[in-house]
Amino acid sequence: MPSATDTDLLRNTNFRWLLGGGLVSMLGDQFSLLALPWLVLSLTGDSLSLGIAVALMGAPRAVLIVLGGTFADRHSPRRVLLLSKYANTVILLALAGLLWLDQASLALAYAAALALGIASAFAIPAGTAILPQAVPASSLQKANGLQMGVRQLSLLAGPLLAALVLGARDGGRHTSMAALAAAFAIDALTFVFSAWTLRQVKLRPRAAAAAQGMWRDLAAGLAMVWRDHALRSCYAYWAVVAFFVMGPLQVALPVLASERLDGVPALGLLMGAHGAGTLAGMLASSLGAAWLRRHFGAVLLAADAIVACLLMALGQISTAWHGAALLAATGLLSGYLQVVIFTWIQRRVAPAMLGRAMALFMGIFLGLAPLSAAATGALLRHLSVGELFCGGGALLLAAAIAAAIWTGIPRIGEADCIVQP
Repeated sequence: MPSATDTDLLRNTNFRWLLGGGLVSMLGDQFSLLALPWLVLSLTGDSLSLGIAVALMGAPRAVLIVLGGTFADRHSPRRVLLLSKYANTVILLALAGLLWLDQASLALAYAAALALGIASAFAIPAGTAILPQAVPASSLQKANGLQMGVRQLSLLAGPLLAALVLGARDGGRHTSMAALAAAFAIDALTFVFSAWTLRQVKLRPRAAAAAQGMWRDLAAGLAMVWRDHALRSCYAYWAVVAFFVMGPLQVALPVLASERLDGVPALGLLMGAHGAGTLAGMLASSLGAAWLRRHFGAVLLAADAIVACLLMALGQISTAWHGAALLAATGLLSGYLQVVIFTWIQRRVAPAMLGRAMALFMGIFLGLAPLSAAATGALLRHLSVGELFCGGGALLLAAAIAAAIWTGIPRIGEADCIVQP
């Protein structure tokens, strides 16, 4: 007979601590993500300097994330996550203090961006590996859906809250160093709060991993993914999907809004529709969970085929509302699939290897995002935006069909998972 924890996830004390602390921390993150670029622009007014700051934050995350997952597996996800929260607190408080003391400089902004990027490389895999030890296996997909839905909600609400702080002076046209310092300090305080909530979480013990060197542990994680045929096939397939989808949405979508629609207002509508659809898909991810787990691979490929068709249709739109409808549907499917994919990996991989497996999965997207964006920008010099969306959608559809014919992905279900409901 199912327990109260299984039937009502929100009664699970561990999950409430994780969800509440995570929500506060994710809202705080938006303050720094808005304030750091604004700091660079306030100091230089130079787009190249801004690009360097963004790269300094993103590059260490992409390069070190698998190492971060290895640390999480060796030393427990909670310990690594706690240390990353403490590190972020120190970095942000130091940055806020120096700004209040009128010690702002471009070198300081670059150093903060680099340090925050390194800390996130360890926090991200630890955060994704902790959930299976905190909630019952039967509640894992619903827990992932709620947690990701909260994150998506923070992406919608957080920038608005941050803008209120940063625009508090001079009507929002000029942001003082004091306002920027306040934004960084607020983010630091959210890390303190989320670290305290994390310390309240009681995790189930996991089997101890054999003691090896750090680099051997990292290599063992990569070897585990390579030996697991289903995992290897899915990771390779997701790399193809990331390349064909991320660039068009990041680069070609603004071009589409500029060339065919009403510019910035249309882009806001398109991005908002995609974000709302993603949130709805994440929150609806528990629907049909048992059936979906049995047909994971087939549903994955079918959903990607539908997304491919939606992308091809997006290249033909002439009004913002048509684009918003297509992107809302795209977001709905992608949000649903994100939760399902995370849950499948968490069920399939042994807890002692989960940090490395999740780090490699996220490293695929973090590493391919800039390459996809650069390729999209180069192609737009030779193709119209409509041709690019049609071509990207057609290639994604071809990849889904090829995977269905020549790989074992359509036959993947929950039967091979280590963690059963």
